[in-house]
Amino acid sequence: MKKLLLSATSLVLLLVSQAGLACPDYLNHSMRKLHSQESVNFCEQFSGKAMLLVNTASHCGFTPQFKGLEAIHQEYQSRGLAVVGFASNDFRQEAADEEKAAKICFVNNGVTFTMIAPSPVRGDQANPIFKALAAQSKAPSWNFNKYLINAEGEVLGHFGSRVKPQSKKLRSAIEAAL
Repeated sequence: MKKLLLSATSLVLLLVSQAGLACPDYLNHSMRKLHSQESVNFCEQFSGKAMLLVNTASHCGFTPQFKGLEAIHQEYQSRGLAVVGFASNDFRQEAADEEKAAKICFVNNGVTFTMIAPSPVRGDQANPIFKALAAQSKAPSWNFNKYLINAEGEVLGHFGSRVKPQSKKLRSAIEAAL
């Protein structure tokens, strides 16, 4: 009799498929966390959760939104929302190195939600997640664009840079998604 050995990844994907939840292809990627060697696979880490995906920059006029995004994370994580920040220098406002960007996120702004290492979020070079978000909605026109997606990976709403995390518009959309 052969023993069946499943990796943690295979087991998670098996359980997800048995539960009837399919992970969309565009989320079936692993990306490295900011200032870390650790990677996160979106299908494994966030299966069955709604997500608020945000392109961020550490030296932008909208950088204070990190505190509001952290407040959303604290308020809604127990209800099934995952906030994920994607550091990017597409608008030339990211710190020169990851250590400085991490300090701005984690130390200066108290971020505890998942932050992804810098990658492009628009154009032909965009990471696969932001390519799919642009196809389903629109590409970010500046830093701190927010994309609310449901547990099945469908974009429920796009909120531009000027929509603050504490806005009634964004919070109402999050409540409806949960």
